[in-house]
Amino acid sequence: MATAREIHRHMKSVKNIGQITKAMKMVAAARLRRAQERAAASRPYAIKIKEVLSNIVGDKGTLSGLSPRKHPLIQKRPVKKIGFLVMCSDKGLAGAYGSNVLKHAMGEILKVKGEVVIITCGRRARDFFRHRGFNVIQAHFGFSDKPSYNNAVEIAYDAAQRFADEQFDELRIVYTLFKSALSQTPTNETILPLEPLAEEAPKGGEAQVKANTQYLFLPEAEEILADLAPRYLETVIYAALVQSAASELGSRMTAMSSATDNAAKLVKSLELNYNKARQALITRELTEICGGAEALKQN
Repeated sequence: MATAREIHRHMKSVKNIGQITKAMKMVAAARLRRAQERAAASRPYAIKIKEVLSNIVGDKGTLSGLSPRKHPLIQKRPVKKIGFLVMCSDKGLAGAYGSNVLKHAMGEILKVKGEVVIITCGRRARDFFRHRGFNVIQAHFGFSDKPSYNNAVEIAYDAAQRFADEQFDELRIVYTLFKSALSQTPTNETILPLEPLAEEAPKGGEAQVKANTQYLFLPEAEEILADLAPRYLETVIYAALVQSAASELGSRMTAMSSATDNAAKLVKSLELNYNKARQALITRELTEICGGAEALKQN
């Protein structure tokens, strides 16, 4: 059985850890609200810009007049190599957030029969795939819980250049969709090349209207798409970054809250054991004193 001094030392250590986890919980909670607002604000715009570009890409008349060399992001080619952009955290202590998204990414990668290359966001994703022998062609890190639009621009530019250079023929993004502080869902989607959205077949006269729909571009389609396609990629990546950041902070806040509660319970248990150990020590000392006194009387 541990001595009173050992129990007291353990209790002090647990109290210190509890103070650290409580501070981390408060920091994560303070930053989570801002991250939630950014995630909620970015997603509708990302969805809409993808919808607009998908409609344009679905217009064969528009595509026929575009140069594949000038607009590589919207040109589809045979898929020989697939790229994965995996978003994870730079740090740990975020509950199951990191393991869930990496497990989801591994599941998607193992479904691919051809060659795979990986771009990572976050140190944990970089280390995870490098240690398993995957071809990590680029690693971005240092901003997983506080991404800016400039970070998205940097990632999008690098991915666009590699896609244009045919380092991969399709790019899929794997990130975590934020629902609440207690619920985050790993998800994935294909972001390059841009393809028409899958839609239900329209009914009746609506089909005729859709068939006769044409797009007018001012200025020319070449100029508009040259600006809109890279901006689409930046926007989609930024939306994924802020969703992942909110998920990381929510998961960290929940994990640190649970750790703080467990530390408090452990301290109470240790205090009880400490009091028992002290009581046993005092009882033993009293017994020894009484025994010594009786021995002196007999002498």
